[in-house]
Amino acid sequence: VENVNYFRDKMMAAGFDIKPTQSAICAVMLYDAKLSQVYAAKLLEEGIYVTGFYYPVVPKGEARIRVQLSAGHNREQLDKCINAFIKIGKELGV
Repeated sequence: VENVNYFRDKMMAAGFDIKPTQSAICAVMLYDAKLSQVYAAKLLEEGIYVTGFYYPVVPKGEARIRVQLSAGHNREQLDKCINAFIKIGKELGV
């Protein structure tokens, strides 16, 4: 729970829309199917493995990046992920 809260708080402070959760899965909302695919691919290039979800997996217009966190992640890894989201967000105009 601590890692989920840390990730969510830092991402929201950076301006990302994060769905509320009680689980280790965080949904970073992008709302655009193509954008979620491109974003996930760019994160993989940064060494961050996430999944872009879009219709028909989620409702149309609710595309997102699914981030699965665990207690095994350390702050350095979480910060690397958060910084990659911020960097790519700037590149893609998010």
